[in-house]
Amino acid sequence: MKRIGMGLIGAGLVGPQHVEAVRRLGFVDVVAVAGSSEASAKAKAEAMGIPKGYGDYQELINDPKVDVVHNCTPNYLHLPVNMAVIKKRKHIVSDKPLAMNASEARQLLQAARQSGVVHAVTFNYRGNPMVQHARAMIAAGEIGRIHFIHGHYLQDWLTKETDFSWRVEPEKGGLSSAMGDIGSHWCDLAQHVSGLRIEEVLADLTTVIPTRKKPTTARETFTVAKGDEGESFSVKVEDLGSVLVRFEDGCKGTFSTGQVCAGHKNDLAFEINGAGGSLRWLQERQNDLWVGRRDGGNVEMTKEPGAIEASVRHYAHLPAGHQEGWATAFHNVMGDIYNFIAQGKGPGEPHPPAFATFEDGYRANCIVDAILASSNAGGVWTQVESG
Repeated sequence: MKRIGMGLIGAGLVGPQHVEAVRRLGFVDVVAVAGSSEASAKAKAEAMGIPKGYGDYQELINDPKVDVVHNCTPNYLHLPVNMAVIKKRKHIVSDKPLAMNASEARQLLQAARQSGVVHAVTFNYRGNPMVQHARAMIAAGEIGRIHFIHGHYLQDWLTKETDFSWRVEPEKGGLSSAMGDIGSHWCDLAQHVSGLRIEEVLADLTTVIPTRKKPTTARETFTVAKGDEGESFSVKVEDLGSVLVRFEDGCKGTFSTGQVCAGHKNDLAFEINGAGGSLRWLQERQNDLWVGRRDGGNVEMTKEPGAIEASVRHYAHLPAGHQEGWATAFHNVMGDIYNFIAQGKGPGEPHPPAFATFEDGYRANCIVDAILASSNAGGVWTQVESG
């Protein structure tokens, strides 16, 4: 198989996960990393065993050995960086959310379509084998017509006043924190697994901690503050929210998202109720899938490659009883993207299921914008832009 060169822009929390995931594929060479300065980029490159470090992301994009660019920068850089990659006609893998808002996401989607490059967004929970098995069960009609989808995505890393991140700064993270950062994951997963689009939302958002301590030096996400150092910062974005949802085909739903829920580290969960059964998946127990029935008893299905639907069995790499986790799901997403590229396929061709495109990213931005508009209007039903 022809080797593919990968370049990484932004090597913070998630950047190294991109590097590890593509290296496991065996036919991808990590060529370069770009950072906020040449010194930091070279330090990151040395730490990860990457040949080149660039202080300017345009230099990385221009590197002839880079075929695919991964954009892991803060949200406010997604539009300019992704646009620069597309202009150079190189394939682009963008961290989520795709952009600061639906308007920016629409620009990126249109540009990517016109250029003909392969475009992807890292909604990485799609890569879990039990998620794909649940999707296959629903597609095969095993739980019947769906009438209710519910769940949550709860974390606790912003529970204290001294917890801080660029994600709570609107000019860097956008007008939404919890919904844009992790609510977008829940919405994509609910739509992906059920096959139903979110059409309307009614939201109630709140800021539990209105004033935080902003550190004088940057801290990476999930890093605990040492003391209460920093200046007072007035928070304008939400850290907690609940949303009523109307899916297409008459299905109803509800979910809550919060970054201030003590004890919840990465608690993503969804349950889908149909006329003939229910399915529930918990990210923190991701090798299990609960199957509920009115008659015949419920089943806690543990990951077993032989029992997973044949078309998605390849997402499970280890035998039953051998746990597969977050990093493997991320690797599966990269496998879908890079095998698609290696096979010479274009963006207009059918994509494998774990492969989310800029269309999916744009859809997620539209949902978050509608959630914000609904809450700002006092909690009213708001149509999601269809594009």
